Amino acid sequence: MKPSQNQTLTSTSNPTKRIIIGIQFLFVAFGATVLVPLLIDVDPAVALFTAGVGTLIFHFITKGKVPVFLGSSFAFIAPIIAATKLYGYPGTLGGIIAVGIVYSIVSAIIKLWGLKVIEKIFPAVVIGPVIMIIGLSLATAAVDMAKTNWPIALAALATAIIIVTFTKGMIKLIPIFIGIIVGYTISIIAGIVDFSVVNDAAWFALPKFITPEFNWGAILYMIPVAIAPIIEHIGDMYAIGGVADKKFVKDPGLHKTLLGDGIATAFAGFFGGPPNTTYSEVTGAIALTKITDPRVLRIAAVTAIVFSLVGKISAILKTIPQAVLGGIMLLLFGMIASIGIKTLIDAKTDFSITRNQVIISVILTVGIGGAQLGFGNFSLAGIGLASVVGVILNLVLPKSKESIKN
Repeated sequence: MKPSQNQTLTSTSNPTKRIIIGIQFLFVAFGATVLVPLLIDVDPAVALFTAGVGTLIFHFITKGKVPVFLGSSFAFIAPIIAATKLYGYPGTLGGIIAVGIVYSIVSAIIKLWGLKVIEKIFPAVVIGPVIMIIGLSLATAAVDMAKTNWPIALAALATAIIIVTFTKGMIKLIPIFIGIIVGYTISIIAGIVDFSVVNDAAWFALPKFITPEFNWGAILYMIPVAIAPIIEHIGDMYAIGGVADKKFVKDPGLHKTLLGDGIATAFAGFFGGPPNTTYSEVTGAIALTKITDPRVLRIAAVTAIVFSLVGKISAILKTIPQAVLGGIMLLLFGMIASIGIKTLIDAKTDFSITRNQVIISVILTVGIGGAQLGFGNFSLAGIGLASVVGVILNLVLPKSKESIKN
């Protein structure tokens, strides 16, 4: 039986208890939030800072009604790595800011015309394979990192698998965090962790912010990648609404929540952080604890900002061996790909229809194959190109009577 609103508010009416719960919710998101910057070679303190401030921005725009925490988005890891090789990280940040602007534009479209126009342009037959590419395109990177020390990588992987498969309660929600801790502990015992950087680090230190540069190539490279996270955001809002027994897609409105996500992502780009997204792990924690008070998530956000200013924390995170991160990635990126498959299944995509086969096949081969299209200084490749191709095919290929019926 779901608790009443009064019961929910009573459970967090004590300020001390509210603070403790807020810090606990941060740790649910902590592992994933700091993993992304570690993989793209960015100061994790920057990600903690932009996640914290981004969450507060989201709550301000949505009038403090939606209990969510915004953390680093996994969907952008592969395109950020690829764009950084082409345009440098400052140029990629310009692309991240542009992604935030795209979110805002889509927010306006939803406010004016509703969700139907988005669903028409980005159906499951396009979104599913794009999400699969996001996961599969980093498979080799995961293996390369894991093979630096397979025993430690497999220990971290096995721990995460055991946690997510066999445990219950809050611990089930932090497989990445616990997997990293176990792998890191084994690494310390094995004597392969260098703590000199921790000893040299100051207790108080500002995050190493990076100033963005604006390059049309990087902007056009990153923008198409926004498609999948936008659809994911819509799903997350329905999910958290179901958990809280409220229709957040109507109040404050999906256009407001997407705008909050977009402004938070643009803010992250201006300071050197990865794009933000609403965290499903935190939604799971809310469902488990039945605590839907948005104030608790704002406490988690403030805690993230405080942590970002502790230099020792950032230094410790930087000492995590590549093998530990690689072991976690083996599970993580495979799970992202499986979400793409689930998207197709949930939408009951009919694979016997030739049109669907063509769209899915071309998206996968273009994205995984690393195809690139260039005109002068402009180039579009990988996930971005695959997304654009998928949208175009979906709009131009005629629908058979069977596909219309389905």
